Amino acid sequence: MKIKMKIIDRYLIKQFLQTIFFGLLAFTLIFVVIDMIENIDDFIDQDVNSGIIFHYYLVFSPEIIKLMTPVAVLFAALFTAGKMANLSELTAIKASGVSLYRYMTPFLITTLVICILSIYFAGYVVPDANQTKINIEMKYLNKGYTFAGSNIFFQDSKTRIVSISFFDVNTNQANQFSIQEFDTDDLTKMTSRIDAVRIIYDSTKGNWIAKNGVERSFTESGQIANYFETLELLNLNFTPPDLLSKQQKPEQMDLDNLKELIKNQESTGNDPTRTLIEYYSRFSFPMASLVCVVFGLPISTNRRRGGLAVQVGISILVTFIYLVFMKISQAFGKNGALDPLLTAWAANLIFLIIGLINLPRMRQ
Repeated sequence: MKIKMKIIDRYLIKQFLQTIFFGLLAFTLIFVVIDMIENIDDFIDQDVNSGIIFHYYLVFSPEIIKLMTPVAVLFAALFTAGKMANLSELTAIKASGVSLYRYMTPFLITTLVICILSIYFAGYVVPDANQTKINIEMKYLNKGYTFAGSNIFFQDSKTRIVSISFFDVNTNQANQFSIQEFDTDDLTKMTSRIDAVRIIYDSTKGNWIAKNGVERSFTESGQIANYFETLELLNLNFTPPDLLSKQQKPEQMDLDNLKELIKNQESTGNDPTRTLIEYYSRFSFPMASLVCVVFGLPISTNRRRGGLAVQVGISILVTFIYLVFMKISQAFGKNGALDPLLTAWAANLIFLIIGLINLPRMRQ
């Protein structure tokens, strides 16, 4: 029996992986074709050559694969199990004394491996690809993104706000620099302000140096202005790499950068809720593949009226409902109605519970 099950396991895993591959390929191609139809006018208007277009969709593919992996995994599980049920192969397996729980084991183990790989893929590969995609859109399609290094505005500490008109990454210089300090007891009351034509980062000392500016101090009796040609700024908490990372969107950041951003937001008194949801979602969304298999696989183990196509269609619909539910829960979380961790995992938990409740109802 053990030898037979090993053979069956290898057969199931092979069929499962092959169907996942073709499912991902089909879903990705459909997604690319639809997107290309929407953007064809932009490509023609901007006279973008075929090589750039190919590169654009090559770096766009990781994001599509990330989104379509749960659907492809569920489709593969349903197709493989449904095909075996329709060909009476599943009946033969059950007749040999193999329970459906044991039958599901190779699906679950394979999906768990895919989930682990997907976490790394979504956490590190996809953000780099998204950054390249955005660069292509800015350079060749004139999309309306804010260029990294321009119009930078952030909170450096609980009482300090920094604004920079433009930062040159090649020279580590920032133009039109302004820093505002506020009272610790009354954050609406400004205590001092520094405005400078530019600031330069001194890598040997690890400090910023302001050039050609004015330092103002505000008191109840008025203000005191001190004009300077050079002023060493000793208490700033950011470095040149931080300025670029502050302009990145969360989808362009890998897991390490997101974790660092969360620490910075907490230390400066900013609300890290949205970033926390994005960070936790990098783990929860890849695990959706496993949840979908637990939820949907029992559906395909029995023959039903309408055939395999109806089963798969209903299950794919349920999957998209799951994705919509995830987006709705994220909306509540971003508004502060749900804890960030619960927001990211809410859809997984609910559908996993439904799937586990449904498991005992399978025919043994």
